[in-house]
Amino acid sequence: MHIISSNRLILRLFNTSDAAFVLELLNDPGWIKNIGDRGIRNLDQARDWILTKPLESQSRCGFSFYVVVLKDTQTAIGICGLIKREMLQNVDIGYAFLPQYGGQGYAIEAARATMQHARQDLGLSQLAAITSPGNVKSNSLLKKLGFTLEEVLVLPGEERETNLYAYRFPVQE
Repeated sequence: MHIISSNRLILRLFNTSDAAFVLELLNDPGWIKNIGDRGIRNLDQARDWILTKPLESQSRCGFSFYVVVLKDTQTAIGICGLIKREMLQNVDIGYAFLPQYGGQGYAIEAARATMQHARQDLGLSQLAAITSPGNVKSNSLLKKLGFTLEEVLVLPGEERETNLYAYRFPVQE
């Protein structure tokens, strides 16, 4: 099911047939370094992750992370979407892309479309975002999107520092 569309991309709900893509993305060295090792090592674990993470969030909250696919080929290239973490006050935006699709503007395009969805369809007035301090590309992207670094903190259950960003949508009249 398509949730969001942009010029080149479609953001759609996950389904269990995305397991091979999830396995590849969650085991990419960039994901492990910047987001963390989720321990997903086979297709069954990837299918379980799909069911218990994005699909459960969609059912519970009405939003989740979505599979980002190229409009012209329907190729899955990454994920982007929204999540409500217990440890954060606001819903946060997140994204991750397979390395071969980096540097082509897909992340900012998907993030902008997700922000528009958050404002127009979900009625959110602000968003959060978290990144590793050393994730230069992600920190730069958030600043381009208009996010402001609020603080550097250690999240509950974590050992490393995390950058916490905030974005407030302009007041609509």
